Amino acid sequence: MIRTEDLQASAIRRSALAESSEASVPYRVPVYIACTILALATNYLLGKDMAWDTLNYHLYLGYGALNDRFGHDYFAAGSLAYLNPYAYLPFYAMVHAGLPALLICSIFATVHSIILWLTFELGLLVCPSKDGHTRLLAGSSAVALAFVNPILMQQIGSCFADITTAELALAGWLLLAGMVRVPRKSRTLAAGLILGAASALKLSNALPAASAFAMFILLPKGWRGRIRYGLLYGISLGVGFAAVAAPWSYRLFKVFGNPMFPMFNNIVRSPEFTTESMSNYRFVPQSIGDALWRPFAMIDPMPMVHEELSAPDSRYAVLVVLAILFIARWAWRRFGPASASSSKPQPNDSSRVLAALGCALSLYWMLWLHVSGNSRYVLTMACVAAAVIVGMLFRLFESRPKIRNYILFVILATQAVQLYMGAEYRWDSAPWRGPWFDVSIPERLKTEPNLYLLMGVESNSFIAPFLDKDSGFVNFAGGFTLNPEGANGTHVKALIRRFSPNVRVVFAGRSKYKDAELRAPPAPEVDDALQPFGLRMDMRQCATITVRGLPPAPEIHFVSSEPVEPENRDTSYLVTCRVVADNRDPSPVMARRQAVDLVFDRIEDACPRLFSPRRLVTVHEGDVWRRIYGSTDISAWISDGRVKFADGIRPNGLIDIGAENDWARAPLKLKCGTLDGAYFAHILPSN
Repeated sequence: MIRTEDLQASAIRRSALAESSEASVPYRVPVYIACTILALATNYLLGKDMAWDTLNYHLYLGYGALNDRFGHDYFAAGSLAYLNPYAYLPFYAMVHAGLPALLICSIFATVHSIILWLTFELGLLVCPSKDGHTRLLAGSSAVALAFVNPILMQQIGSCFADITTAELALAGWLLLAGMVRVPRKSRTLAAGLILGAASALKLSNALPAASAFAMFILLPKGWRGRIRYGLLYGISLGVGFAAVAAPWSYRLFKVFGNPMFPMFNNIVRSPEFTTESMSNYRFVPQSIGDALWRPFAMIDPMPMVHEELSAPDSRYAVLVVLAILFIARWAWRRFGPASASSSKPQPNDSSRVLAALGCALSLYWMLWLHVSGNSRYVLTMACVAAAVIVGMLFRLFESRPKIRNYILFVILATQAVQLYMGAEYRWDSAPWRGPWFDVSIPERLKTEPNLYLLMGVESNSFIAPFLDKDSGFVNFAGGFTLNPEGANGTHVKALIRRFSPNVRVVFAGRSKYKDAELRAPPAPEVDDALQPFGLRMDMRQCATITVRGLPPAPEIHFVSSEPVEPENRDTSYLVTCRVVADNRDPSPVMARRQAVDLVFDRIEDACPRLFSPRRLVTVHEGDVWRRIYGSTDISAWISDGRVKFADGIRPNGLIDIGAENDWARAPLKLKCGTLDGAYFAHILPSN
């Protein structure tokens, strides 16, 4: 009697022979070259990317990877200063070498084109045909569908690590897809190591790493074999993650007691960061209905759907429709009236690969919506989705290739029209000329080691490599405002004592500030931030850092004021002034702070869904006191005796939630939540 295991082994051997014979695809190398040319052209046409992330932590992280900054800096780029920096090291190395921006971006674009190569190979694996030219069409179609992803186009040529680390994750999925076709322990081991490394470099890649376990369900082995391969993958995944993460995590653990600092601090609980959850709910669906509608909501050419920019994407809606048709056809063939008499189609290796990718992709999608919902973090999923669309389309219309080609053309044309009419391609585009950062530093600051207190959510930590190497940097009042008490206060005060009297404050200026002028810096706002540390700004000792080629953002003094467009759209200025001891009596401000903190604590407890994370530091700006809630992008403030809040990302207007005195007297009850994509809250009547 022939055993099932023998049949499986024979099938695997036949698959291996078929795989070797099908490895030759016509024009494979020209396709790779075309992908690279396409990426280079896209990068050149879109211009240099001067995104918020580039200025605030990309260059700084690369700088920190080669220079030990733990003894000099503290939250220099806010909480992002402690991400694993190794993915950004090439960016800093090229900037430090003085390469022109166009050359740096072209190198990035060339590397980024590899994600299209990998998508091509994935398209070949899911193609049901053995014909070389048909498989070439399938692979090329997958490339085309992957390229018309607006998120991918936005990042081609930029210094974002999303594409480069997604290439590692996609390579791991490609190996696992081949493993589903022909089980090999070497492929499983390599895939685990690669996906583990990708997860360590950028934690968002943990989603494809975890989702890939679903592929082992379709492994052509018994359950014991599937479990063995799954365990091998899990072990290699952990080894790959540990090997890449360990050097940086060890340093974080020594300084903060949390090897993933500041992430997972609600579990490890380092005293240097909030122990509240810092999850961002910006794009997470608010209900099951919203989650089910998300593939179709992404068609809308509007910002803040699945990314901050407008990024219309119809491919996921197409994927859902094709999946429904595919399942309906399978059910009809299996359970329909003619199922008993008709011969059932025998699944081949490519069908098993398609099913495995489909299972893993479904799990990936659900995890993504639960954790983030931000499409910048799932470029791996987007490329796999392109291959799965091709795989289903080539099966649904296998006997009618002309109809298949027409449908492919309509899908691509529709997405192209969407991109032309509604997509935004750069966060802040700049022309191609000179270096990536054209920074002019006053001569004295190039050789004088100072402690720079960086003010604002935009930390501007990109200036660190251009100043004296022994200088220190602290994002003093930013997205995560440092507490003057506790571990934060102890660390900052120690740095101030160490660098004193060479302590300076840095903030964005609207126009070039001359030392002789007495108008310009927003002294009250800066001094209010310095006051808890016993400091104030000395406006007689200021200098200007000029950044050419960087369009300045509109200046906003407070959430209720209108943006002031800068006069010069090509140059930004950073003002740096020396700080001195503040001899004013802090008692009145401290008493007022205690009163407003009580009110903020009570509104947070009344509606933790909106005002999260709780118990962060209250920021003082003149007569205004405010807290920023990073999980929901809400700013809440107290001014003129009223408590108000607003969505800092989706401007839906100000919401008044009562008088300060009422909240101070006793906790009030709030009805709050999200309605039609907007936050709401109102006070409930007391019983």
